[in-house]
Amino acid sequence: MGSLVFGLIAALCWGIHDICVRYVSQQGGILPALATVLIIGTVIMIPPAILTGDWADMSLLACGLAGASGIAFTLAYVGLYKAFEIGPVRLVAPIIGAYPVLSVGWAAASGQAVAPDQWLAVGAVIAGVAIVGLLTDEAASGGSKRKAILWALLGGGAFAATFALGQAAAHAGSEVPAIFVTRIVAVVLALTLLAGTGGIRWPAPSALPLLALMGVLDCLALGIVIAAASMARPEFASVAASTFGMITVILAWAILRERMTPGQWAGVLVTFSAIGYLAL
Repeated sequence: MGSLVFGLIAALCWGIHDICVRYVSQQGGILPALATVLIIGTVIMIPPAILTGDWADMSLLACGLAGASGIAFTLAYVGLYKAFEIGPVRLVAPIIGAYPVLSVGWAAASGQAVAPDQWLAVGAVIAGVAIVGLLTDEAASGGSKRKAILWALLGGGAFAATFALGQAAAHAGSEVPAIFVTRIVAVVLALTLLAGTGGIRWPAPSALPLLALMGVLDCLALGIVIAAASMARPEFASVAASTFGMITVILAWAILRERMTPGQWAGVLVTFSAIGYLAL
């Protein structure tokens, strides 16, 4: 159950992080904020990467998997930031947090047995997401609910790939170096995207304290999920981490005063109850 606990801690970190995203996305560009958060998290990783990293264990395969995880992580954050920029949280958070469905589908496609109750849980996740989406007004999504949903789907799919590739890299090599390589590649890609969309630019100084907090939370969450690769049933960490969306929705309701109808609460409850069941 250690990996499940790790995932829940990561979910709490990302839930708080995503409320911060909601503020940052409304105040400036997505890519400058993303690049800053990734850089801060990577700087935090430098001491443990130097002092405790078993770099001799990092084969070419492990580095390649970690690099692919970094690419997926950047795409996941671009999707997440854009989805939260359009909003509202109650629409995009359950979609992004439903990525464990992909894990079950991949298991089935790989020939692994998937129990009937697990398929029912997958169906419940899809039904819950549909309920939240159908009961969300177009005006509540910045005039484009479809765009919000598409960006959220990108974020969720890329998060699933991030964790699968990151844990595979940790298995093939060593945990701390795998996390560090993942973050280095993510920073390089984010800066490349930033340079290609108007040049390198940075958020206002007043936003730096909030971005620093986001960087710390992000570093902890990603590191925790990838580090669970050495535990029994490491997939529990990524599944449990997906409940960050429920934490985000609750915080958005409590802090941002986003209105929730009873039907939407029911949809969110169904979605994340089913995700929790998949972790059993």
